[in-house]
Amino acid sequence: MKNQTLVKEICPTTTQAWVKNGALLVDVREADELAELAFDVPNIMHIPLSEFEERFTEIPKDKDVVMVCHVGGRSLRAAGFLVNHGYEKVVNMQHGIVRWVQKGFPTIGSTAAVLGNTQGGGCCGTTASSSEQSCCGSSPKSEGSSCC
Repeated sequence: MKNQTLVKEICPTTTQAWVKNGALLVDVREADELAELAFDVPNIMHIPLSEFEERFTEIPKDKDVVMVCHVGGRSLRAAGFLVNHGYEKVVNMQHGIVRWVQKGFPTIGSTAAVLGNTQGGGCCGTTASSSEQSCCGSSPKSEGSSCC
């Protein structure tokens, strides 16, 4: 039986391209998490998951939106909520800020807590020893599923 997914998911590398093209990141982590470590991108909005149902209408429907969190679970829930409320240009970033930090993408704050718990865990749970290794294997890339 084939799994059906209502929410498209993209990796941090693809998210970087979306950001360069003007996408809005919506971070659903709680304020204390954000105070410790935040994404450093030009278009970002913070709506904690605990306030999401009351505040989701602050997110524009006409913009590309990438939902983000710590490891991707909460943002996936929020993205599904948006899809069920008529948002068509929303995707979830897989693996959250943890993978974002591992890839060396820009952040504000201390990455120690994130890197301290995940060093040695490569793209797919194995240690990546070179920049040439990836989670894509030899399968062709499809839209939105490019390597992390």
